[in-house]
Amino acid sequence: MRSIDRILLASAASLLGLPAAQAADLPVKKAAPIEYVRVCSTYGNGFSYIPGTDTCLRLSGRARFEYGYQASYSRNGGTTAAGPGDYSGYRGLARINIDARTKTDYGTLRAFLRLEAASRTGIPTIHSGTQNRIANAFPALGTDGFGRVQQYFNTDKAFIQFAGFTAGRASSFYDFYAHDFEIIASSMSSDVASTNLAAYTATLGNGFSATISMEDPSFRRSPLFSAQTAAVAAAATGNSSTALYAQTNALTPLFVGYSAAGVPTGVGFVDMIERNRLPDFVGVLRYDQPWGSAQLSAAVHELNVGNGALGTFVGTNLGTAVSNTNLRVLGRTPTEYGWAVQGGLKINLPFIAPGDTLYLQGSYAEGAGMYTGVTSYMGSYAGSASSIQGSAFSQFFNDATLNPFTNRLELSTTVSAVASLLHYWNPTLRSALFGSYGEVSFAAGARAAQGAYYSLTATGPGAPGTRFFELSQTLRDSYRFVVGGSLIWSPVKDLDIGAEAMYTRFGVQNGRVLDLSRFPGQNAAYVNNLANPVFTTTSVDAIQVRARVQRDF
Repeated sequence: MRSIDRILLASAASLLGLPAAQAADLPVKKAAPIEYVRVCSTYGNGFSYIPGTDTCLRLSGRARFEYGYQASYSRNGGTTAAGPGDYSGYRGLARINIDARTKTDYGTLRAFLRLEAASRTGIPTIHSGTQNRIANAFPALGTDGFGRVQQYFNTDKAFIQFAGFTAGRASSFYDFYAHDFEIIASSMSSDVASTNLAAYTATLGNGFSATISMEDPSFRRSPLFSAQTAAVAAAATGNSSTALYAQTNALTPLFVGYSAAGVPTGVGFVDMIERNRLPDFVGVLRYDQPWGSAQLSAAVHELNVGNGALGTFVGTNLGTAVSNTNLRVLGRTPTEYGWAVQGGLKINLPFIAPGDTLYLQGSYAEGAGMYTGVTSYMGSYAGSASSIQGSAFSQFFNDATLNPFTNRLELSTTVSAVASLLHYWNPTLRSALFGSYGEVSFAAGARAAQGAYYSLTATGPGAPGTRFFELSQTLRDSYRFVVGGSLIWSPVKDLDIGAEAMYTRFGVQNGRVLDLSRFPGQNAAYVNNLANPVFTTTSVDAIQVRARVQRDF
């Protein structure tokens, strides 16, 4: 290089009329050294050092297309702008992952980010009301698009891990199976992929670890039962023009006026919207070995309500208690605490085929239905829902009901179980088989207590003793089961082409309910006229098939 430099300098000197010896003494400006990206093998494939730092970074992502088919029971939308009738659904999804890790004296410092965006249309389990309810998605407002076209954006992950601590937006530590082998995610399994949390995990040795986590309660709520969604003033005056038909006005009646004989004569209203007060507390004990894993999870979940609007009175006494003797002074409804436990087992089955895995999991909860996953597929963050369009009735999932006689919250009970098996037919072809069962049961007498104010408000399950009360869907104990399977081909690494089919049924645990898909006009006045015929059923079922093409990189 020095010889070349001298030749160039000599040539320049001859052009400038300088002696060659003098030109050789001119300073040479050297280019700044270039630092190339270096491979970081410490944390696995795909990591590289960020130039000028000791931090390793991995950029990855996903592209996915899905098509789903599920028949609708009806095309009659009633008074809603988005009536049922969709058979098909489509989804295009994009995911970007950024994983940054730095070695420190305290161990690895990690930050992980995941952003997801999607366009979703059609049937309810692809166009998702659940995502609208938690502000992950933006609904279309057009005549043909409302209720069936949706743009989705989610900060799916954004957490920091350091010295056993995890803080940020991450998957709930409570979860175990979490629909691991499913495309449609239809089993009853706790699966909160995105919540805000702060947790500490201790490694105990011999494969044991323990975690305690403080988690955002917003992503674990099945709303408390609300008899109506009109504003308090509208409920009192009967002026529907002042009603605000929004979930922010969820109300339920509470007896505040009694006759001299002790018979309820009037109700006030309680604001049933839950506030973020205490976080959910989650504890986990986990055991990992070459044969698989086992996990025991437990959680505590606060249930609370707002103030009672007792100055607003509906009844026979025009807002005044019968006498001072019977005037009932009530404080705020006491806070209650729901809880949940879950046990899960993951067993590796390499003696059948490499990669084969079996999951077994069971859950039980009181006042914390999201922890058992009973709302999966049907619709989470809703008091009642059905993802089967035009279904005869909906399941009710409320974590608790307010007893109008005692002003106490009464917790509902949920249970679920799931089994899921993944089998590799060969290294490029695999399939999964899964089955799940769950139940929702309300407190004894809760439904009758809610019906006791029906003659005053015409809301709730109906007046006890009437035919409408016996057949109403409101607050009925219910069950659901699902079975399904998939076949996925991976012709090259990180490419999946496959399909899944599943069958599900939900129904009432006892008795029959009105079949509103066959006859939507079966209201209380019609049903209570014993001269009128009624149409009833015990269950609703559906089959869905979904195809997927997915590339990870």
